[in-house]
Amino acid sequence: MSRGVNKVILIGNVGQDPEQMYTGERSVTKLNLATSQQWTDANGNRKESTEWHRVVFFRKIADIVAEFVKKGSKIYVEGTLKTNKWQDKETGLDRYTTEIIAKEVQFLDAKGDKNPHHKDAALENYDSIPF
Repeated sequence: MSRGVNKVILIGNVGQDPEQMYTGERSVTKLNLATSQQWTDANGNRKESTEWHRVVFFRKIADIVAEFVKKGSKIYVEGTLKTNKWQDKETGLDRYTTEIIAKEVQFLDAKGDKNPHHKDAALENYDSIPF
């Protein structure tokens, strides 16, 4: 019997500077990533749709993302979906939040364009960061 597959691949632009925090001694960085698609409708009008994704990074990858990724950065993210259930304090209703737990990130901005640190040897070793 198959176990199933839970894999997400996104390429998009970061909506605001990443938020870094610590849970105990573990680094956690969160960001919102926008992916867009464009098409032409039946009347010849150009249409665009943007989807926002909440992405969470842990440990060393979280530190690197917090340091080098900024609002507007273009990144590739590979990971898994995780849905969290919580209860709204005001209404008592169950709520759900779905996040991408990142396993890998690649920085897609041209080297040296927006981030002067791209030329650092440390960053070049982390252009593709697996867990």
